[in-house]
Amino acid sequence: MARRLLEVAANSLASALAAQAGGADRVELCSGLELGGLTPSMAQIAQVRERLSIPVYVLIRPRAGDFLYDDDELETMQRDIEGCLSLGCDGVVFGALDAEARVDVARCKPLLSAAGGMGVTFHRAFDMAQDLTQALEDVVTLGAERLLTSGAAASAMAGAGTIAALVKQASGRIVVMPGAGVTAANVAALAQATGSREFHASAKASLPSGMQWTNASLADMAGGEIRTDADEVRAIAAALQSAR
Repeated sequence: MARRLLEVAANSLASALAAQAGGADRVELCSGLELGGLTPSMAQIAQVRERLSIPVYVLIRPRAGDFLYDDDELETMQRDIEGCLSLGCDGVVFGALDAEARVDVARCKPLLSAAGGMGVTFHRAFDMAQDLTQALEDVVTLGAERLLTSGAAASAMAGAGTIAALVKQASGRIVVMPGAGVTAANVAALAQATGSREFHASAKASLPSGMQWTNASLADMAGGEIRTDADEVRAIAAALQSAR
């Protein structure tokens, strides 16, 4: 049986390097983790692609909030995907819904086409769909290779039963990858409960600011950095491989 894989969400070059050092099998590069993840800059994408030897997938999400996008936003997403292709990325991560909370296959198709030979993961927009059974079939029809989901729950552990049902429904046609709240303490149980072979974690830690003076009137601008912790990645990877 193939070994289980760990994808780590990384919000910077430093985080991506930490993920690789900790034993991640793949990086999902993004910005704005505190907002659920947004598209990083092309400069950052280029740096990460140049410095990493493991696969790099880039999150394509133009703004926080829902996944109902207008034409201008979709054009932005398409251009970002084209940029990722030109920089030699391995894949992209996106998703879009219509106003009735169904997977918007028609509007996602041009994005898939723009990806060219890159891999495509449909992200947790899926978890906001009204009908997960139909949504999975729509994502398969779209041609994505992978689906990131918490089982429409606040965490993957809370949605483990639903994820297991999705894995069964997928029947090998698409990879169903649990994500949200995945840690070294629960990843083995999650693997056993869902039957999934790929897992998504952020493995993040808050670093204190190195500033020796800050403006107390602007406390929201005085915090430190959120960064991937290589030791946490290592712990999750070890726990995942020990799962039965």
